[in-house]
Formats: sequence, C-alpha cells, structure tokens
Amino acid sequence: MRYLARTADGRSLLGDDAGFVPLAAAYPDASSVRDVLPAASGGLVDPDEASAGRVGRDGLTLGPALADPGKLFGIGLNYADHAADLSEEPPDEPASFFKPATAATGPGGPIRLPPADVSDRVTAEAELAVVVGRTCRNVAVDEAAAVIAGYVPVVDVTAEDVLQRNPRFLTRAKSFDTFLVLGPHVAVPEPGRDLADVEVRTVVNGEVAARNVVGNMHFSPRELVAFHSEVMTLEPGDVISTGTPGAAVVEPGDHVRAEIDGVGRVEADVVR
Repeated sequence: MRYLARTADGRSLLGDDAGFVPLAAAYPDASSVRDVLPAASGGLVDPDEASAGRVGRDGLTLGPALADPGKLFGIGLNYADHAADLSEEPPDEPASFFKPATAATGPGGPIRLPPADVSDRVTAEAELAVVVGRTCRNVAVDEAAAVIAGYVPVVDVTAEDVLQRNPRFLTRAKSFDTFLVLGPHVAVPEPGRDLADVEVRTVVNGEVAARNVVGNMHFSPRELVAFHSEVMTLEPGDVISTGTPGAAVVEPGDHVRAEIDGVGRVEADVVR
C-alpha cells in the first residue's frame, strides 16, 4: 500500500509503510496531493525512487490528507446489519446526501458537539471513503477503478435527535462544523486489489461498537462511483463516504476511532 498525505503544516508527502518522502521528490511538478490524484489509479511511484530519503511516520504530524476536498458525499444504510439495527429497509438505490466542506476536520479533531439545547444525542461512525482521482461522467461499474485514486478512513457524525424529528432535517443533522473527520492519508492500493474482505470498525473509548466488511455493502465503492457519475460530473478530490457498519452515541470526553484494515485509522476527541 502507498499513501498520499499532508503534514499538519501543509507539506505534501508520498509514502508507504516504511515512511514518507516529500511529494515533490517523486513528482517534481506536483504542489499538492490533489495534483497526483489522477495518476494514482495506475499506481504511485515507489518512494525508493524519490530524490529524498524517507522520514518515519512517527516523526511526522499529519493533517487531513486533502487540504481542499471537493464534493463530500455520504451514503445511508449501505450495510444490511446497520439498516436492521435502525428498523429500516435498505434502499434499492444508494441513499446519498451531501455534507458541506465546513463540516470537515482533520485527525484528532476535535469533534465539537452542538449545544445540548440544539442536539443532545449525537452519534459517530467509522466509514471507508472513496477519493475520486479523475474527472469523469457516466462511468460503468467495471471501469470505475480507473477513476478511483484511493481510500481514506473517516469518522462521520450525526445529530441523531435532529434527524429523528424529521428525515428532511438530514442536511442539518449531518452538517455541523467538525462532523466529518478526514483521515491522515489517501491509501492507494495496488491496481486490482479487492477490498471485499476489508473490515471497518467503529471504536469508542477503546471498545468496538460496530464492525463489518466491505463485501457486505449493498453498493460497493465502485458501484457508488458509477451511480453518482450518472447524476453529476465527479472531479479529483471528491470524497464518497460509503456507509457505516454502525454508529455509537458520543458524549464530551469520549474518544472515537475509525479503523479500516489495510487502509488506516483516524481518531478524534469529543468536546462540547
């Protein structure tokens, strides 16, 4: 697995499990992670070939992998088990929604809960998110891998009580500042890698609250990219969060982590 990342102070990086090099040392014409996304689906340059040596991850403080993400999609009820937990039938088409860019924050967060008189039941959930790498429209499912740059772990947050009052309040319930924690890197698998056996886990205060594998999604990452490309033009840096195996109620003082095997993790403290 190779990674595209950014330090907390904005330096773009290319890396693998052995460490990171400056992105420009491998891609001299690139000034940002976004510049390299179109090339990612074909595989990234080996960091060994860069003109600079590696720095270990432990020696770096990473910020969100994308400084300026594009469209932020969420997908509801994409795991059968999660739909059953909510006593809902899974939709026969992807149930998608948008989150504003201002909802996004980086590793560590914190996730800031609204005042209790606005919402006193907030949930957090781990998700695998797809990062679009190329501008595309009307992409077939079997061609979608060619426009996917990679994957990023995210924590999605919902003002659950707001949503329960009326499903039309979904945008409000999902859009508070810091209600989307973006992971520290875009994980770029080897071309052809099947993610079906990858497990996604929601972890709160060290305890696993929910878990499931990507193969149990109703709509796979490739299907979600193809579906949305039939509706609108997708562009490099667009992020599609693919749904959660399950959410947990969070309170001030809690610590939330999204763990995705082979892709990575992102975590954040919860405050009010």
